Amino acid sequence: MVLNFLWIAFFLIAFIVALIRLLMGDTEVFKHIMDGVFDSAKTGVQISIGLIGIMALFLGFMNVGEKAGAIRFLSRIVGPFFNKLFPELPKNHPAMGHMMMNFSANLLGLDNAATPFGLKSMQSLQEVNPDKETASNSQIMFMVLHASGLTIIPVAIIAQRAILKSNNPTEIFIPAIICTFVATMVAIGVTAIWQKFNRQQWITIIAVGAFGALLLGGLGFFLRYSLSNERASAFSTIVSNGLIMLFFVVMILGGMWKKVHVYDAFIEGAKQGFDVAVKIIPYLVGMLVAISVLRNCGVFDYMIDGLSWVVRSMGFDAKWVEAMPTALMRPFSGSGSRAMMIDAMKVNGADSFIGRLSCLFQGSADTTFYIVALYFGSVGIKKTRYAIPASLIADLAGIIAAIFIAYNWPWSS
Repeated sequence: MVLNFLWIAFFLIAFIVALIRLLMGDTEVFKHIMDGVFDSAKTGVQISIGLIGIMALFLGFMNVGEKAGAIRFLSRIVGPFFNKLFPELPKNHPAMGHMMMNFSANLLGLDNAATPFGLKSMQSLQEVNPDKETASNSQIMFMVLHASGLTIIPVAIIAQRAILKSNNPTEIFIPAIICTFVATMVAIGVTAIWQKFNRQQWITIIAVGAFGALLLGGLGFFLRYSLSNERASAFSTIVSNGLIMLFFVVMILGGMWKKVHVYDAFIEGAKQGFDVAVKIIPYLVGMLVAISVLRNCGVFDYMIDGLSWVVRSMGFDAKWVEAMPTALMRPFSGSGSRAMMIDAMKVNGADSFIGRLSCLFQGSADTTFYIVALYFGSVGIKKTRYAIPASLIADLAGIIAAIFIAYNWPWSS
């Protein structure tokens, strides 16, 4: 229902704004919007088609792992914690292992690897969903956690900073961890309130949050202060890619140990990649087109100008507002927010306040609306309940944390 209202609102707002601009003399506004619409429709199909190979690859190996018992093994490991967050799931349900793989890929900033795992997780959760058109509590918790964008190693952001000649590309590492961790804990807390968690569940959340803070803080301290910039980047690259290869090898070895016909199992799982990728095309096209009309009519520009005026009128420094396009685009489009982040660094400098803050915005959340359309659409969910509000509250927490840290972090000169 929320997606329905948002989708309609995007078009109506864009049309009204475009009419106003036309009356003011902008005769190219509707052409600009329609060019964006056609381009976005094409992009939606290209994204879906592009997912076929990646999804076939990972779903193939996941099928090998399932037949070898790897998913059940992961489920037992993460069971104690996930049973608290997902009380509706049967004990040791395969979805536990699927979600663990998804979160592991996200932690390393491996978006391409996380997507197939996430889709498989949603399909597993749908199996125990009593109302196939309405998102269950478990599906909402999973989606909100994924949308909060928890990432330990923001590899892509560090690489882009290096390309744009930053003097210290990895200096956003610890701040980015803090921002995304804040967003994730808020996501869990808000969703727990909606789902009326009991005292024992809250104790588990607090304990995991404290442990995560220590673990992430220790890793961040090691990379920030114990390694040079070059070694930190090399470490991140080795860990990210090495763990993916390790995953493949472990699945193969597990299959061999359990005497599974590994290749046949891989092919069986890989076939699912095409079916899922084709199924999500209409959902992606619909959402990307709606975002496009809102962006190309100039609404985002007006929002930034208005926000800047309000902040200055209140007597506050409005410098951070210049980085807001990245934050505003982030819930809608990963590639769009990435482009805005890069543009901010090009215009202002990679090591400028705006450049750094844009990087923190990019790393503190994920593409909420894209994820909702992709994951819920892949299993036919039409009623998303409070999934979007909870995710947007987490996004806001990440934005606030990013602004606070950008103003107070001891950045290098």
